[in-house]
Amino acid sequence: MLDKTEFKVIFDKHFDELRRYIYYRCGDEETASDLAQEVFMRVWEKRLQLEKDYIKPLLYKMAGDCVVSDYRKRSVHAGFVQNMRIESECLSPQDELQFEELKQQYEKALQHLTESQRTAFLMSRNDELKYQEIAERLQISVKAVEKRITETLRVLRTKLL
Repeated sequence: MLDKTEFKVIFDKHFDELRRYIYYRCGDEETASDLAQEVFMRVWEKRLQLEKDYIKPLLYKMAGDCVVSDYRKRSVHAGFVQNMRIESECLSPQDELQFEELKQQYEKALQHLTESQRTAFLMSRNDELKYQEIAERLQISVKAVEKRITETLRVLRTKLL
């Protein structure tokens, strides 16, 4: 179990070396800083379950996992962007207008949701978090997350059709 001062000591001691390790794996300073911060954020979230003796190997394991996960996300995103470019080049002005109208309807529908529904939905769709991760961050049950997202999808179907 880590308290605030112990966490700060661990952060100060290992952050720079962990960031360098991530940088050597991914080759981008900004990504390395972001991923190092993400590792420490996860450590803070799991601080009650951690043993201080094994923190350094855990940091490197988590950093490696974050690099792999980030690489996968970037690969999927790059493929999606490439497909979007090809499709957007083929869109007629009418298609673009319809897309913009649908986008506005979607944004308006999101505003009609409750804050809890919108938060859970956007964490799932935009941040690509699993229901378990959303539940942990919002400090609710997985069933509550499922219910919020199910209700959100029902509302969006109604508003967008």
